[in-house]
Formats: sequence, structure tokens, C-alpha cells
Amino acid sequence: MDQNLLNALCLQQLTLSKVQEPETVAVLTRGSERTDLVDAFLWAAQQLGASAFHLRLPPSQSTSGAWEVGDSGLSRNPRAVEALKGVDMVIDLAFLLFSKEQFEIQGAGTRILTTLEIPEVLGRLMPTPELRERVEFGVETLQAAQSLRVTSPAGTDVTYRLGAYPTLGEYGYTDEPGRWDYWPAAFVFTGAADDGVDGTIVLSPGDILLPWNTYVQTPVTFTIEAGFITDIRGDLDADLLSAYIKSFNDPRAYGMSHVGWGLDERANWHSLAPTNAGAGMESRSFYGNVMWSIGPNNELGGPNDTPCHFDIPMRGCSLFLDDKPIVVDGTIPIREMQPFAWR
Repeated sequence: MDQNLLNALCLQQLTLSKVQEPETVAVLTRGSERTDLVDAFLWAAQQLGASAFHLRLPPSQSTSGAWEVGDSGLSRNPRAVEALKGVDMVIDLAFLLFSKEQFEIQGAGTRILTTLEIPEVLGRLMPTPELRERVEFGVETLQAAQSLRVTSPAGTDVTYRLGAYPTLGEYGYTDEPGRWDYWPAAFVFTGAADDGVDGTIVLSPGDILLPWNTYVQTPVTFTIEAGFITDIRGDLDADLLSAYIKSFNDPRAYGMSHVGWGLDERANWHSLAPTNAGAGMESRSFYGNVMWSIGPNNELGGPNDTPCHFDIPMRGCSLFLDDKPIVVDGTIPIREMQPFAWR
């Protein structure tokens, strides 16, 4: 993308996030990645009267070949953590999510915006206040529920017992102290009690495995008991998932994490590309998807901080809160969560 266009996108983003004088913005990276975004965010922050600087960490030294969440690159850099705690906003181009350092930075009142996406996706899915309104309505709806059930024509029938953890919404920008968000994003989610997920989930061809950034090719059946996956059955996709999770040698990798649904009608199910691990927010956000996750729940305040993590958006499912339909066969019947233009 032309650098001037990228500059304009980042200026629009930071305007939504209410960056202003005399705030300070830090742009965080690892290695030599995303230098075009670094320059664009630094320029945009200055245009809004803020001070800005770039904090570059060494590249990851991991040789596991797996995407291990929770390693921010900051655990051995306490002075860098202190620097980030002292600014008003961090632009996270390194992926802090699930790390202890992220929680520490947020706890100091610093707001964080993460993005790992390519510029074309950032421009096409620029967040809006209207989208925020719909996400926040979804948050209010979800946090009032005591149970969540997901079904599908393929045979999914799983129930989450809610109330143990908070409900979060992502709408792609952040203008409140201590708040984290991801650009682009549009979904709501929560987690069940640690022993509060039971039932069966069946993946169908076309469902998505993140961070692999691949579509499911063959059906996979998960059996979940008391919050943990106890069985994975199927053909090639099941074998791959089983082998990958097992490679972490961590029983917590089988724990059930968050669950929720997507709300961005502009996001395409069919636009998945084999980009870097940690990206794929368009797939997480497409309208009417039901997404469930495997692995850590520490972002919600839970005890599971395993580095093994999967997000799995599914198509054509139905989701019920206290038996009230919220998503029906991949559509959302509730007016307040529908795009304004559709009402």
C-alpha cells in the first residue's frame, strides 16, 4: 500500500482512539517486522499533537515451530515494561496478548491497540462508532446470561456455564484508559467456569483453524467434559489437531477458553490468507460466526496460561443465551446487533 494511504488510515484509527496533545504513544515491534506501520503510526500520532516513539525488541528466539502465545518478548526487559506503563497508548505490533506484561501495562492505565494485519484489511475493515454500538449491545446481552449453548446441523451441541468471568467486546479501537482492543475486530466473547463446558462440537469443512489460517477439510468431533477436551475424532484434520496440541506436553492445552460471535458484515469468510500467525481477525469477526477457543483463559482473569491456543470460527451454527436465540444458522435476528443499513 502507498505509504500516504497507510498514514491516512493510521491517522483515522488514532483519531477514533482519541489520541491528542499532550499524550504519548509508543509503537512496539519485534525484529524488523511492520516498519511501514511503525512509520505510519508515528506520523499519525504527531499529526494529532502527541509525542511518539518506537520501542523495538529483538526477534523471537523460539525454535519450536509452534505459535506460542504469552511470550511478549518483554519478560526479560523490565525497563521496557516500565517505559510502556508510562505512556498513554501502546500500538502493539508484536502481539502482547495473553502475556503477564500486557496485564501489567494495562493495569497502569495504558490503553493498548494490537494489529498484525496487512494494510488492505485494515483499510477495508476500518472500525466505526456504529459498529462499536452494536458490539457493546452484544456485550450487555452476553454478560446478562447464565448459560450459552451452541448447536449446528453437523451435530454440535455444547453448553457453557457462564458467570465466572467477565464479558469482553472488540470493535477495533480503544479510547479508554487501560483498555485493550485489536484493529480490525468485531465480536463479543466470554468464558465459562473452569469446569463449566460439556457436550460435543463438530467441525465442518469450511470452518477455520487459527492460527494455522486454514479451512477445515474433514469433519472433526470434540468431546468436552467439565471444561476439558477428552476426545478428538476424525480423519486428517483431527490427527493434525491432536498431534499439535499433544506437542505442547501440557494438559492445560486441552482446556476450553472463550466463546462468542462475530458482528462485522464487511468481513469475509472467504478471505482467509496464509499470513503470519496471530493474524486472521477478519475470520474471527465475520458476521454470524460462532467462535470457540482452546487453551488459555488468562485474558479473562482465569488461571490457564498455556502457550497452546486455537481460535475456531464456525459457520452456520446457532447460539442461545438462556435458551434465547442470538445466532440462528449463521444469522443474527436481533435488530440491535444488525447493521443500521439492514434495519
